[in-house]
Amino acid sequence: MADRIKKDTRDPKVIIASRVAKELHDGDVVNLGIGLPVMVADYLPDGVHIILQSENGLMGMGPAPDKGNEDVDVTNAGGGFVTMEPYAMCFDTSMSFGFIRGGHVDATVLGALEVDEKGNIANWIVPGKMVSGMGGAMDLVVGAKKVIIGMLHTQVVKDKETGEVKRVDKKILKECKLPLTAVGAVDLIVTEMGVIDITKDGFVLRELHPDYTLEEIQDATGAELIVSGELREMQI
Repeated sequence: MADRIKKDTRDPKVIIASRVAKELHDGDVVNLGIGLPVMVADYLPDGVHIILQSENGLMGMGPAPDKGNEDVDVTNAGGGFVTMEPYAMCFDTSMSFGFIRGGHVDATVLGALEVDEKGNIANWIVPGKMVSGMGGAMDLVVGAKKVIIGMLHTQVVKDKETGEVKRVDKKILKECKLPLTAVGAVDLIVTEMGVIDITKDGFVLRELHPDYTLEEIQDATGAELIVSGELREMQI
């Protein structure tokens, strides 16, 4: 696993997933949201035993299978192929959400469209697109003991002709502009630029990726960053 992470450390999503994995503790029950958060399962530290729960009714979810070994009956909540640990169990959706709402999930890792300095999160409606609803996020952000957001620091677009990636919209804001999923729910944000704690005083930058300066991170953030007195290089 270490070799795989080292090989991919230029990929922003791998940076985020591998860093989020270090926030999880031995014995934790963890829910991974669809999209980027699911990648965390592939980067769990050696020797740390995490029980992964998926809201479609799977306890004991494993990492993505090798290509060609997919099982059409074993997927995560987003329909992506996963594996099952030897101790895994399956149950219906009502039991799955009863587990979440009952406060039995130690941490959830979710993506977001916007997060603000009060810990508010908006992650269910994309402007200009039809969406059916917020899914399990509304339950996870209030049922999990810790809410970790793993996302790109800003919205980015790729030029079809040049392939150049440009940052267009800030996602870490003083105040969310989109409809909220939950109020004051987020504890921690991990992006490709750094690690940010959400405190009563606002955003506290705890770690920064060595490819970025403090000025670049602040410029990509729509709210004032408080720099931790123990600021260190991002651990990936």
